[in-house]
Amino acid sequence: MDITRRNALMLPVGLGALGLLPQSAAGEGELPLNDDGLHTQPWFHTSFLDLKEDAQEAHDAGKSFVILWEQRGCPYCRELHRINLADKELSGYIQQNFVVLQLNLYGARTVTDFDGKEMEERELARRWRVNFTPTISYFAGDPEKYAAKDGGALEAWRLIGYWKPFHFKSSFVYVETGGYASEPNFQKWLTERREALKAKGEKVDIW
Repeated sequence: MDITRRNALMLPVGLGALGLLPQSAAGEGELPLNDDGLHTQPWFHTSFLDLKEDAQEAHDAGKSFVILWEQRGCPYCRELHRINLADKELSGYIQQNFVVLQLNLYGARTVTDFDGKEMEERELARRWRVNFTPTISYFAGDPEKYAAKDGGALEAWRLIGYWKPFHFKSSFVYVETGGYASEPNFQKWLTERREALKAKGEKVDIW
């Protein structure tokens, strides 16, 4: 099945998407938690939760803006932190090219959407139709040129579920390089990226 921008949003890749997290995931060292009980990273963006302002700050720094939706007790979120974000090369790429803001799917903090409307995190999630964690919303381009729309309508790309490291990093490359604009079929773009890396003699660990 071809994965276009729309149907890819509902087809997460990897063992987590199948509910097959490794047994070792529950038995290893504890990960840092924030006040909401979400796994966290020290480099996540500290924000006043005005999303257009955050996106502008990222753009001014030469980066794109990302919102990472998580919820307390989410095993797929834990795997994201335990495996993907623990990879220094992978997390380093994200930090170099993106500003990442973490939001709580059921949180009560007040957030200002891109169109200026204020609401709690959980209401914002409903507005954007985010109903699974982790979900990553990617925003690209100059926020000054955004139309007065909510973030769900302004996303350049959305990633749903736990994806294995190669696919996960590739989604960030897809946005950072503008691949989402030139090739809306992510599966085709990903296959071409994989083959190009192999042609260079690089190891591609899909699973």
